[in-house]
Amino acid sequence: MNRLEKVTPAPHSPTGTQQPWRDRNSSPWQDSEEVKTLKELIAWPEPQGSPTFNSSTSPQNCDYRILKPRASYFVGETLELLLTARDHRNRPKSYGGDFFLAKLHSPRLKAGVTGSVKDHQNGTYTVTFLLLWPGDVEVSIQLIHSSEAVQILKRLRDTYPDKVYFYGYFRRNGTEERTECNLDIPQKPVCEYIDPGTGERWVCVRPKWLPCSSLVYHSAGGVRKITSTEDEMFLNGTLTHPIIEGHLSALHVLDRNSTRGEPRPLVCTPGLPIPNPSGFYFNDVWMSRVCTGKRFPNPSDMRRCLRGKIVYMFGDSTLRQWWEYLVNVISTLIQIDLHVEHNSGPLLATDSEDSYLLQYRAHGNPLRMLKYWMADRHYVANDIDAIGGGPDLVIVLNLWAHFVTYPVDLYIRRLQSIRRAVTDLLQRSPQTTVIIKSANTGFSMLHGSDWLSLQLDIIMRKMFSGLPVAVIDTWQMTSCHYLKQDLHPGRVIVQNEIDLFLSYICPH
Repeated sequence: MNRLEKVTPAPHSPTGTQQPWRDRNSSPWQDSEEVKTLKELIAWPEPQGSPTFNSSTSPQNCDYRILKPRASYFVGETLELLLTARDHRNRPKSYGGDFFLAKLHSPRLKAGVTGSVKDHQNGTYTVTFLLLWPGDVEVSIQLIHSSEAVQILKRLRDTYPDKVYFYGYFRRNGTEERTECNLDIPQKPVCEYIDPGTGERWVCVRPKWLPCSSLVYHSAGGVRKITSTEDEMFLNGTLTHPIIEGHLSALHVLDRNSTRGEPRPLVCTPGLPIPNPSGFYFNDVWMSRVCTGKRFPNPSDMRRCLRGKIVYMFGDSTLRQWWEYLVNVISTLIQIDLHVEHNSGPLLATDSEDSYLLQYRAHGNPLRMLKYWMADRHYVANDIDAIGGGPDLVIVLNLWAHFVTYPVDLYIRRLQSIRRAVTDLLQRSPQTTVIIKSANTGFSMLHGSDWLSLQLDIIMRKMFSGLPVAVIDTWQMTSCHYLKQDLHPGRVIVQNEIDLFLSYICPH
């Protein structure tokens, strides 16, 4: 057992010791096959040499064209484009690593689907779309980050884990002190708090007057400026998320003459593989290609599905949107005031008429939220371990947004403990439904980009593959809708997410 996995005998047992976080991770754990495989899976092509700003990818100079144009396009066929990246001097790039997001959409039909982007690592990319509905279609390709910007984001993530910091509030006998907290704080005396169930570690700078045991509150702190002037040139907002101009004439997709359509999706059950694309929008409705998603247009339909269920949601604010949506839409679902900070929870709502319960709780630290009780901070694995399970129990998991600023080791370790808890739960109660909500697109802050989110989303999908859990692909659901990409998507997107979520609870 390495030092990071050490479990102390009592919860929140504070000490004054200090061990560098990165040192504790460098061990046989990092050399394990799973960790190496996951890091190989998210490896990203790096720029050649020492690129200057002028030699970096320019969104204004990139373009794309159709590969092998045809006179007619039919539903069920694919459309392939060749995208060529160029620098700010309009010279073709000779290496890859740019991060693009692509969608095919029909604004009048409120239809959209994501495209896959293949990096040939020579400055060109193949963008592929599956044609899934008839009518006029448009291509939209965004350069989220140049390859040069991606490497800056990677460096900042891996070398400055304390760029985002937190506060701990100590209180006793009328005295209160506030100190900085994080996963690790080098070169300062700290109070160390190790969770006995998971081994997760949290530290706060030791207060001047009060003991470590007097820690009562936690809150977000701030963000340190760690970018140089040169870094900021590559990460400039005008170079992030711009639309690439292509040279395409209008495209019209014809309905296929054959009555044979796509294979009929299976009933929504956990463990199904996720095709690419995982679905598409048509008339503002998400048409899942994973399984036969159902519609729950009326509160009465939702209540009927949730009748007798106990739903536990553990995650971040993008999952809290689900809880809030259901409480706002279903008039008989009444929130119980637990006198806690809303963002972190726990939030509880019950419907006495149909005997079901919905609870939301934010995952454990790191957590950038308003001031809340440390006693309300729970690690997800511990909560799952405390649940018996059963056919009427639904567990919904989601965590990524608060982890993007840290080296991926933290995320892998956290998911390992959660996966172990989920595996144990399903072994003692196979009829329990476990649903995982993926990452969203729309993270546009310097320390929270879509590229950082994608890295963690890839890790999550790999780590839970092979388990009988359902993954709801909100990455694609948020990336191909006509609404502007937003970390907290609009109501119509959340409604479609809820419909798919309920389809796994009530598949028939």
